[in-house]
Amino acid sequence: MRRQWALRAMQWAACVALCALTGGAFRHASAQAPSIRGVVHTDTLWAQSLGIRKALTVYLPPSYATSRNRRYPVLVYLHGLGGNERNWVEQGALDHTLDSLMAAGQPEAIVVMPDGDDGWYTTWSTLITMTACAADTTRREPAAQFCVPWPHYDDYIARDIVSHVDAHYRSIADRAHRGIAGLSMGGYGALSLALAYPAVFGAAASHSGVVSPRLLGPKPYATPSQYAIDTLQMKTATGWLWRSMSSAFGSDTIGWTARDPGRIAERAVHAANGSRAAMPALRFDCGVNDPYIDQNRDLHQTLRQLGVSHEYAEWPGKHEWPYWRAHAVQSVVFLLAHTRSRAGRP
Repeated sequence: MRRQWALRAMQWAACVALCALTGGAFRHASAQAPSIRGVVHTDTLWAQSLGIRKALTVYLPPSYATSRNRRYPVLVYLHGLGGNERNWVEQGALDHTLDSLMAAGQPEAIVVMPDGDDGWYTTWSTLITMTACAADTTRREPAAQFCVPWPHYDDYIARDIVSHVDAHYRSIADRAHRGIAGLSMGGYGALSLALAYPAVFGAAASHSGVVSPRLLGPKPYATPSQYAIDTLQMKTATGWLWRSMSSAFGSDTIGWTARDPGRIAERAVHAANGSRAAMPALRFDCGVNDPYIDQNRDLHQTLRQLGVSHEYAEWPGKHEWPYWRAHAVQSVVFLLAHTRSRAGRP
């Protein structure tokens, strides 16, 4: 309990410091520029889990080039549906948030942003041919970057990305110093991956996540929750997301139930066998005018019933970049608080 209160105190102090640094409120790229800045560049790596080369945006903290014996925690930030590895920098100004936080005294970290396609960060139930994928004109990326022969997007993040970072950068290569976060589809991925791979990720955060995709109602949210029990109801529950999600989750209730974050959390609780240390630290938030607010409220209730410790917040806002830019600071501070214990040691 004392550690939990101490972590929350550090998070609050960091947010206060950032507000002071930026003149009372964080602003997209127009805030007072810190005197020290990190470096952003792009890697390419062979992703064995996908059978293709993928791009990875990397943020190296201000001291990385000069403190050559220093090792750093690693944070992974996942994009949403239709996004790519550049979204968090180009639209989310995450590098500016990181620079400001570190100038305000927060610990430094390596932050990586992978290209997750529209893969939902899971192993797909449905395989599509490379020919069919290449013929799809609705996607934004070239077929050579988007179409994958082996869609194991969970192993891609938890194995390929993590292994690449630990092999090529001075990371602290353990779960206690590795966190993951994301928005929308990426919020689903962050929480699901941390719960499914607790030996890899010690903390996770989500903004506006699609975190209870089988939820039907009631609307507005109230308990007891009603969940889809057949394909027709799952189509109703997901609406326009059905086409994308059914490729990854399949069209049967078994596949959807297995990939539901609440059920993944239930399995994680059983696997932890009463050990809180074996569970990742969790935080998620959502805008009150976001179409997925009820899903977030439902996961909050599910985790409470399971006895899973977590932080949950609701803020004014919609499912859009102004909300995510404004609140990325909370996820960064949360993850840094849970990965900082040995930050900076060689």
